[in-house]
Amino acid sequence: MTKTSKENLSSCFYRWSRLNYAIFASLGKEVKIGVLAVTMFFALPETEAKGQEASSGNTNKTVEIDQVDIIGDAIAPMPSIMSQTTFFKRDKEAAAPLQTIESALAISPSIDVRQRGGKGVQADISIRGGSSDQTMVMLNGINFTDARTGHQTHSLPIDMDGIASIAVLDGITSTGAYAGAINIVTTPQEPNYISAAIDAGAYGYIYSNVSGAVIKKRLSLFGAASFRTSNGYKENTGFVNYNSFLRTTYYSKKAGIFDFQLGYQNRSFAANGFYSLKYTNQYEHTSTIISSARWAMEVYKNLSVNSSLSYRKNYDRFELIKGEPEKVPYNYHNTDNITAELWFSYISAAGKSSLGGNYTYNHIYSTVLGETLAKPHNGLCGNFVDYTKGKARNSADIWLRHTKILGKFRIGGSAGISLSPYGADALFSIEGTYNPVKTISLTIGANRANRLPTFNDLYYTSKGYISDPNLKPENATNYRFTATYADERFYISATPYYRHGNNTIDWVKATADADWQSMQITTLNTFGIEANAGYTSEKGILREASLAYGYITTDKEESNYISKYALDYLKHKVVARITIAPGGGFALSAIASVNKRNSNYANANGEVVPYNIYGLLDMRLSWVRKCITIHVDAENITNTQYFCYGGLQMPGVWVSGGIKYTLSKNK
Repeated sequence: MTKTSKENLSSCFYRWSRLNYAIFASLGKEVKIGVLAVTMFFALPETEAKGQEASSGNTNKTVEIDQVDIIGDAIAPMPSIMSQTTFFKRDKEAAAPLQTIESALAISPSIDVRQRGGKGVQADISIRGGSSDQTMVMLNGINFTDARTGHQTHSLPIDMDGIASIAVLDGITSTGAYAGAINIVTTPQEPNYISAAIDAGAYGYIYSNVSGAVIKKRLSLFGAASFRTSNGYKENTGFVNYNSFLRTTYYSKKAGIFDFQLGYQNRSFAANGFYSLKYTNQYEHTSTIISSARWAMEVYKNLSVNSSLSYRKNYDRFELIKGEPEKVPYNYHNTDNITAELWFSYISAAGKSSLGGNYTYNHIYSTVLGETLAKPHNGLCGNFVDYTKGKARNSADIWLRHTKILGKFRIGGSAGISLSPYGADALFSIEGTYNPVKTISLTIGANRANRLPTFNDLYYTSKGYISDPNLKPENATNYRFTATYADERFYISATPYYRHGNNTIDWVKATADADWQSMQITTLNTFGIEANAGYTSEKGILREASLAYGYITTDKEESNYISKYALDYLKHKVVARITIAPGGGFALSAIASVNKRNSNYANANGEVVPYNIYGLLDMRLSWVRKCITIHVDAENITNTQYFCYGGLQMPGVWVSGGIKYTLSKNK
């Protein structure tokens, strides 16, 4: 046992370890306190978990902590968020019918997942009525948002078996989080294991996955690779998807903690009407590489330094008419996104203060997007391509943040400035939380955020599309209030919110036969409310029952234009879930949803019609016995005909099943 006196409680490393001890202790491993203190720095975002932070307000006491060994359950910290809402946790969702990241995101009432095909082959992810371009997407705290288009941002080379949690983040003082952000956290399933899985089902569907982890004292290594394919649920909707991912963390007593991740994804998918209903023989191929390195350590008493460097490389080939470039030339894009981040944190009697900044470089070579190059650039994108267009831009954020616990209150605020080719823009975030009792939390907050136009917004002019290179950044001020009650089994929460948006960018057209044009709506005010209630238990037949509802409205319910993104939000979203475990290793889980999208769309016949309300039901029957898991999934059991994007028919009932074998020291 390691005893720590109250004189040492003021050290920032001990504060981190005390706040996060419960996480590691629940894993049943033993870790030395010296290692724990620093690695805990990665166990939660820098905002710290509200419930844990509030309950640890009294520091005048002696604490005894078991010695424990480091494991790889490390979540990289984020510098300037105010709060987060975790809606997916792996240990709670093992029996749920969630095959893809997109299906996991869809269970949140905050998130709209607009898919163009089955199994998440192409999807746009948005938060609280925003568009996919207005949503920041993070992997282990690293921003991998694509500067070309939000259509590609969700393309991360990870699978459900490697995801530990997913959260919606609020109050980020950084360019790109106009409507908020999503953080996806990857960790090993167990300390030391190897696992293999294979699924098969309707429409020639095959999925296989291999993953494993090795954790030795100060080193954690996790890797996974997968293959997913289908012939398609209708003509020209087949796909092939490869993922590979590696993450490693290492702690040195003298040099601090290091966190590395590297991933590669290769996707080829037939795209029947994906971007225009007039063309049913579209096709797309993308290749994406992501990588990042993070370093953190205590450089002086109560003073820590944090830094990260990340890189996202994306190749894209789009064929409006598959295999016939002589009719319509293919679009080729070659995009680079580089971000460097540095911040310092200091803990004193006055609270926790952080000062930092980031720098981002976005660059594209393309046959369509950007400004005409003086000399064509030759690059490799499936074959050698002469890129005739190109564009580069630099942006940066500088911010100062402070948080303080005052009894049952937690207050925090941050102020920053965004610097870009468009000039300087002020950003801020402020939040206060009150915990009258352990089970109740009341939070109120506001923040101002912005995002730069994507390269697609600025330059995509092709058949049916007209862009505007004079677009300006859009910005929004978000206000929110959350009331939560949670005990060991029951929880209930409500979040009303309001967003005042300026210079909102959307793709619109005046008539069904007109071209899509990128335009800026002067203002767009959005109001919404989210409510969640549920029950969870680790024992008994009923393991989970929950109900979530999301409602959104704007001050532009009716428009003279057909909107592609800004007004096509989910006006009503209801998600009901239940999981039962009758015994013998069996579990049955079901997710039902009812959805009503706002606005209207032009169908294949050119008629402008409203979106219809639709309901979906997914189920999974699973059986677990020691190292073997067998499951059968049925998606869209009711065979509902529905659209996420107007006129793009989504799959009907889709049945699949599979087996997973895990070899572990614990089994």
